[in-house]
Amino acid sequence: MSSPVNPVTVEIIRNALIAVADEMNATLIRSAYTPIIYEMKDCSVALLDAHHRVLGQSAGLPIFLGNLEACTIAIEERYGREVWAPGDVWIMNDPYVTGTHLHDMTVMEPIFDSFELLGFAASRAHWLDVGSKDPGGTIDSTDVFQEGLRLAPVKIVEGGVQIAPLTEAIGRNSRFYHGAIGDLGAQIACCHTGAKRLPEIFRRFGPQTVLDARDEIFAQAERLERAFIAAIPDGVYRAQGTIDSDGINPVEVAVKVEVVIDGEEMVIDLSESDDACTGPVNCGATQAVAAARVAYKLLVDPHRPANGGSFRPLKVEVRDGSVVGAIEPHPVEWYFTPLGLLIDLVVKALSEAVPERAAAASYGDSMVIFLSGINPESKQPWLHVEPTVGGWGAWDGSDGEDGLINNVNGSLKDMPIEVLETKYPLRLRHYGYRSDSCGHGEFRGGVGVEREFEILEDASMSTWFERSCTPAWGLAGGWTAQPPDVVLNPGGPDERHLLKCANVRLSKGDVVRTKTGGGGGFGEPAARDRDAVRADVADGLISPYVGRQIYGLETEPNQDSHE
Repeated sequence: MSSPVNPVTVEIIRNALIAVADEMNATLIRSAYTPIIYEMKDCSVALLDAHHRVLGQSAGLPIFLGNLEACTIAIEERYGREVWAPGDVWIMNDPYVTGTHLHDMTVMEPIFDSFELLGFAASRAHWLDVGSKDPGGTIDSTDVFQEGLRLAPVKIVEGGVQIAPLTEAIGRNSRFYHGAIGDLGAQIACCHTGAKRLPEIFRRFGPQTVLDARDEIFAQAERLERAFIAAIPDGVYRAQGTIDSDGINPVEVAVKVEVVIDGEEMVIDLSESDDACTGPVNCGATQAVAAARVAYKLLVDPHRPANGGSFRPLKVEVRDGSVVGAIEPHPVEWYFTPLGLLIDLVVKALSEAVPERAAAASYGDSMVIFLSGINPESKQPWLHVEPTVGGWGAWDGSDGEDGLINNVNGSLKDMPIEVLETKYPLRLRHYGYRSDSCGHGEFRGGVGVEREFEILEDASMSTWFERSCTPAWGLAGGWTAQPPDVVLNPGGPDERHLLKCANVRLSKGDVVRTKTGGGGGFGEPAARDRDAVRADVADGLISPYVGRQIYGLETEPNQDSHE
């Protein structure tokens, strides 16, 4: 039996592994061809050990937390352990394996040193277009075959040589051939970076030291998580909510969560959620597990990076055929819509058991707008796809964050206005906080945002704005926040409200105003600090009218305007 590793050495190795993941992520972002990756950073990477356990994961989309290893495991289960070979790289996007939608391409490379398998480098990135029936993605698909190219796990590089016919086939199934091929190359380069760096760590410290340090890192994570769960009173905790519709039928879709605490173990049971839908709000089980892990991580040891020891005390139960357990051919384009709600519901279920850690609900969904068209000069298609930030929930001790990306998207960034207006025939006429959108309370929720696009050439618009039926709820007497809205040509005779729409034709000069919801409040509004209310009014986050009517703030008569 080997002797314990020096704690200092453990920390050096821990940070070296995370640094490899960070370098992989930087390689991907700096090499990518499309703005959704190199500007918005819609991607995630992981470095895994030979048993598919996370050694290091960079900042990225939390929704992929502990999920990339499911892809390498799936390949090994299908083809056997002997399938791994030096110089090979695999690609896949099958949603019933990865759990996500077809736009999320996962690229993986086994890492060898002297023909010994040390682990895996894996990346996932959102590709702008994968050949769905509509540019960039579908709003109204009814099966997965309308949503684009679907790849089972397959080698894209074999023995160090990229497979040209498959690469060409992938490129030809995208409306943006060069972008697809370029982003594929960026993901391969990302994996090559991990495949180079991990053996260097093994050589520097010695294989046994690295493996012993890994085991200690995993054990530390497990001990801390078990200690936290043990402090939660045993019991069964429940919560449920609904998403607005499935994009096809105007029916609310229920997501139901049951959390069972038994000693040092936690079970998150999603099996009572509604059956899979006709429209594309369904989610593969693998991704539902990942979302449950995000909620778990929000409450349990949130400040430490996830690794192969994380989530050992957690079991997630998903029912096949449910809205969070999609099976072929259920459409999955908007797989993350029930997951944002799911994350908030897990926190809500446990809010009475751990009130000091629970926050009110966030604005919840990605709030995506698609604007597309044909460049009149080059005759080439263009496509702008962008999620929109909103307000997060308050908690006992702090207001919610204003204008922050939703909890499934983590480090995703706004598209810079300069990039948007340079690359696309669009002008952003206004971008700012949405006054009075927060849930009021002793600690108010974060506020959402308003964005106003002017269309400079004829175009097409699709939108997916969610959580109007279940806007962000408050806790401990806090108020519910305002829901989202999308307005075409606001104030005009042809004004229309379009939360979810597919391929609406826009003419030059049309204006689209998007409004995201706020976060829920915490505590009674009457208890809010007066100076905080005055500051919110001065900053335009709440109107003088709300300051007076809800918080009892005295204002001047000429300040009595409100939205």
